[in-house]
Amino acid sequence: MQPVKVEWPEDLAQPMPTVSINHVTRYRYRRDVAFGEHRILVRPRESYDQRLLIASLQIDPAPSSQRWLQDVFGNAVAIACFDKRADMLEIRGHAEVDHRPTAPEEIAVEPYAARYPFTYSAEDMPDLLRSIERKYPDQDRKLDSWARSFLKSDGGTDTLDLLTGMTRSIKAEFDYNRREDKGIQPPSTTLKSRSGTCRDYAVLMMEAVRALGFAARFVSGYLYQPSEADARIGGHSTHAWLRVFLPGSGWIEFDPTNGIVGNQGLVRVAVARDPVQATPLSGTWRGVRGSQIDMEVEVEIKHLVASTGGTDPTGQITAHATEETAAC
Repeated sequence: MQPVKVEWPEDLAQPMPTVSINHVTRYRYRRDVAFGEHRILVRPRESYDQRLLIASLQIDPAPSSQRWLQDVFGNAVAIACFDKRADMLEIRGHAEVDHRPTAPEEIAVEPYAARYPFTYSAEDMPDLLRSIERKYPDQDRKLDSWARSFLKSDGGTDTLDLLTGMTRSIKAEFDYNRREDKGIQPPSTTLKSRSGTCRDYAVLMMEAVRALGFAARFVSGYLYQPSEADARIGGHSTHAWLRVFLPGSGWIEFDPTNGIVGNQGLVRVAVARDPVQATPLSGTWRGVRGSQIDMEVEVEIKHLVASTGGTDPTGQITAHATEETAAC
């Protein structure tokens, strides 16, 4: 059977960076334990701006069954079940992705939404409502006040300028701190301390733009460095940012950790309304209490030369983390 040639539209046919991703998660135990069902979210999503060339998943010990499904957000989720006991569980995800960066100047906004405030269209609103709903309490309305501080006093605020200003303000005014604890700290805590991890910043901005009536979603994925001069923060493990729905361009990426508007250097894996729905790896084990020794995560990203597929050593990032969902 002849391979199928995929033709990209002319406007997408320019050279694109190809990114190779190796993601290893390793659990170690003092004695053999039994493993329950594991939910694995490491396969990058496919879209017009990122084309999946290669994807593989290796699990040791081999699962008794493995199946794939698409969740309600269209994420590719592997479900693995086990019938063997072992003192280690290792999950290796590999992918190569052709990535088309979107620059801020390429973001088009419909005229009716170009100035804030605006209202989403009647056609879009039913599908966006749950992404506009806020999750965290804001009893003193401090988050509301902070979000509204980005509005111009004369009422003529450019929509994209508003979102860009908030993204870059978090990057400039907040201190990035790695935290090994699981979970997300409340946005009120992030705002008060002016510090947090990439996932804390994503949730802070997500709740802030929702307070202004925007639809926003949490994104988990990978961060790569497009060039030697373009230093990025937070790519030690999986990275987190958010997407905001803008009429005219759809879902647009905003990474407050790095002040990025657009998807430059950002490879999506999971998109969800709530961070819990985008956890890269979750599962259970059964055994003697205290059996688990540790969990180690290794993420290696190689920026390949688009035209030849060769490796560009200046674009290679290797990092180690000790907690999958808490490292960033």
